[in-house]
Amino acid sequence: MGRFIVIVLDSYGVGAMADVKEVRPRDLGSNTALHIIEKNPDIRLPTLEALGLMNAIGEEYKQHQFSETANWGTANLAHHGADSFLGHQEIMGTTPKIPLIQPFNAKIDVVEEALAAQGYSVRRVGAEADPKILVVNDCVTVGDNLETDYGQVYNVTGCLDLISYDALKEIGRCVRGVVQVSRVITFGGEQVDLNALLAARKVKNNEIAGVDAPESGVYNHGYQVVHLGYGIDPNVQVPTILDKAGVMVSLLGKVADIVQTESAHLFPGVDSDTLFDLLLGEVQKIQQGFICLNIQETDLAGHAEDVMRYSDRLELSDCRIKELLSQLEEGDVLVVMADHGNDPTIGHSNHTRERVPLLVYSKGVKKKQIGERTTLADVGATVADYFDVAAPQHGVSFLNKIF
Repeated sequence: MGRFIVIVLDSYGVGAMADVKEVRPRDLGSNTALHIIEKNPDIRLPTLEALGLMNAIGEEYKQHQFSETANWGTANLAHHGADSFLGHQEIMGTTPKIPLIQPFNAKIDVVEEALAAQGYSVRRVGAEADPKILVVNDCVTVGDNLETDYGQVYNVTGCLDLISYDALKEIGRCVRGVVQVSRVITFGGEQVDLNALLAARKVKNNEIAGVDAPESGVYNHGYQVVHLGYGIDPNVQVPTILDKAGVMVSLLGKVADIVQTESAHLFPGVDSDTLFDLLLGEVQKIQQGFICLNIQETDLAGHAEDVMRYSDRLELSDCRIKELLSQLEEGDVLVVMADHGNDPTIGHSNHTRERVPLLVYSKGVKKKQIGERTTLADVGATVADYFDVAAPQHGVSFLNKIF
């Protein structure tokens, strides 16, 4: 045993799943990785291609070739939809129970009543014919998340100069307790006031209403966040299992916000270069343990439908993964994967339900076929197998296909 590292290039899918015709017809034809190459054929990803990227995509081009030595496979999504939070729970070895799909205004009465019962001051904001958001204690808003699929996620957004983060989380827990959507994201920032939040309020298709978080400035100073999931039991997920077994766990980037663990090695953040610096630092310090990094800036570029920005973040990641490979020792395992797709060319700005690549590196190991896995949870099961601890709730290990 040594180090088992998982790098999640957020949203870097390799082709629409077979079920999209029935469950997500707007994702038909999506292929995030392929379409970025087609739109930007000058993109250079030599490390990812050596690890088997084109093998996973299933097509090659003059400057983008299959690898003859790669260890690779693909994985389908077992979770409902195409969601980063649910995807990471799945990677860690669980498949959360199916949430409800409900725009916030379908639950606004229940949420307003629950908050008022806890003694909060609550009022509605929005034009008469529009879906509304809630304002709580004149420093917090509650409404739809505008980035993910409609009705999957609610945001609780706070001004941390006016309310403590702990008090904000209590509001988030109150909302979480009375709704059945997949996530209630509770977050806040400093140097932002209620006027800034309300100035960024938007309505989409007369169905959902919420605060555009980047536009509001809430991310800019003192940002803190917790993702409150539906039907999540951390005790049957790999990080908690490893925690209890005394194995070091280090989570970097978005994964540190959305996976529950007692580990003290949590490094939330968004900037890709900074996160790779932290990853390389953790590898130097940890001789035995599990490290998981999420690179979120790829997903943000997908939401912006920006092929060139997505390409830039991929090229940066490719260079930094090359640095990482030089530090890995015999017996270490690296898996580079995604959690869903977010095809910037498909015609909408939401996630796409795609298979994801499984690019596996271990020093001296070549030409191993991982196959097409039925669930991302196989990664969590493989991590548990590697460290010889109890298996997580779901997943089948592919460790025997590597060694």
